Amino acid sequence: MRFELPLFTIIRMISATAYRMVYPFLPVFRDGLGVPLETLTLAIGSRSLVAAFAGPFFATLGDSRGRKFGMLLGIFIFMAGAAVVVFWPTFPGFVLAMMLTLIGQVTFGPTMQAYLGDRVPYSRRSLALTITELSWSGAYIVGIPLAGFVIARAGWMAPFPLLGLLMALAGAILWFAVPKDKPHAKTPPTFIANFRTILKSPAARAALGFTLLSGVANEIINLVFGVWMEDSFGLKLAALGAAAVVLGIAEISGEGLVALITDRLGKKRSIFIGLVVNSVAVLMLPLMQSSLTGALVTLFFFYISFEFLIISSIPLMTEVMPKARATMMSGFFTTASIGRAAASVVVSPLYALGFGAAVFVAVVFNLVAIWAIRDIELPAEKVR
Repeated sequence: MRFELPLFTIIRMISATAYRMVYPFLPVFRDGLGVPLETLTLAIGSRSLVAAFAGPFFATLGDSRGRKFGMLLGIFIFMAGAAVVVFWPTFPGFVLAMMLTLIGQVTFGPTMQAYLGDRVPYSRRSLALTITELSWSGAYIVGIPLAGFVIARAGWMAPFPLLGLLMALAGAILWFAVPKDKPHAKTPPTFIANFRTILKSPAARAALGFTLLSGVANEIINLVFGVWMEDSFGLKLAALGAAAVVLGIAEISGEGLVALITDRLGKKRSIFIGLVVNSVAVLMLPLMQSSLTGALVTLFFFYISFEFLIISSIPLMTEVMPKARATMMSGFFTTASIGRAAASVVVSPLYALGFGAAVFVAVVFNLVAIWAIRDIELPAEKVR
């Protein structure tokens, strides 16, 4: 584990950079591709929708074919997506690349989490999973500034071949470093059969509902914050990259909090606290329109709270369906992807009404998510 956890974290940081760089550099991709904002946000939503249905099919192979097979498959799909833009540097190629890299991510991630769920006791699982979740903050601190650097020198498509090569190297290391394992479940590798099992569980349904609702709320703010900051403060490429570093620091702080207190405090209680703080931060954002420092501080609390609540939920998700962990975790990613796709449809009309409209809808979804977590009952969590 001392070698595997850092390796998994690096692989996920590469894929998280490909996923997240679209948000702070949304104006750059919009101008480079020559498409309006509404078209680009719908394309971002389409990648989530495609990943929501394609990802689970591949991720469930982690139950039927073994964890190592599922992880390597995710890496290969990501590499294929990164290669698309190199050979087809157009808007359709960009959309296809976004779809494939995200499918690769949602294939690798659930299988890797199931791998850790098999090997780490539930009482300490938050710590192990949090180490791999450092990949998301690492993407903001290292990956996105690097992407901004290469974009400024070689154009909007430059990050894709770089990320593809890095993923190929990491995949080769995983091939030799992680031992081959046997299948962990007899679950048939079909979308309908696997998810029928999940949907029969009240705890699983509640967990997926919470994921969907909180995902919509977070994605609404994700999609508009870069454009809002450009409109409010005239930020350009370098400044947006700097803002990404601030958000990365917020996320790594949230991950540190999970490692320190979630196992002691309890997963459900941690999720509740995170949702409340996140809602307060969202409500504060419109009040910071005239202060760049205030906006960055508020975004810091928005991202630290969301990171805290979502990573606190991951160990809980791994225990909802222990006999089909990869399937359950792929369901977790599927509902999150559907939430992001839904947010992409409504965000442009909301932003046209004003940033306050986007804020209001995000807070409403967070409040309903608080209601949903009440029904997630696990033996290990009942006293917490």
